[in-house]
Amino acid sequence: MFVELMPLLGERTVMITVSRTSQNSIRVNFIPSRKKEDENAALATPLSFSGTPEELDRELGSSLASYVEENLRLLTTLTEAKAEMEAAAKAARDQARSKAGQTAKKQEDAAPKEPTPESTTPAEQNMTLFAPERK
Repeated sequence: MFVELMPLLGERTVMITVSRTSQNSIRVNFIPSRKKEDENAALATPLSFSGTPEELDRELGSSLASYVEENLRLLTTLTEAKAEMEAAAKAARDQARSKAGQTAKKQEDAAPKEPTPESTTPAEQNMTLFAPERK
């Protein structure tokens, strides 16, 4: 039983309670603790077995090994999903910054440029809106 429990104990504390439920049966509870308050509750799902001492001796080890394996698989899956979501969020932020920078550059390039005095001809400099047309 403890050999099967060892991988889970590497990740978290597990409380074990044992009680007699009748003349011939026992209940064993495995209650993993959460590492942090915001940790997914599924990782701390308790496991309970009831049966005669002989049944528990025979079946508890393999059932506990399966439970520990699934718990660790869930931990790995949640960790990978969190890393993928963080990477996707970072990529989206970077892409948004890139697009914002490209849009600002396009707006600068598309803005009409005011002619500088050096770039206008002398005739253009003397013309006004109300000046008579030259023929």
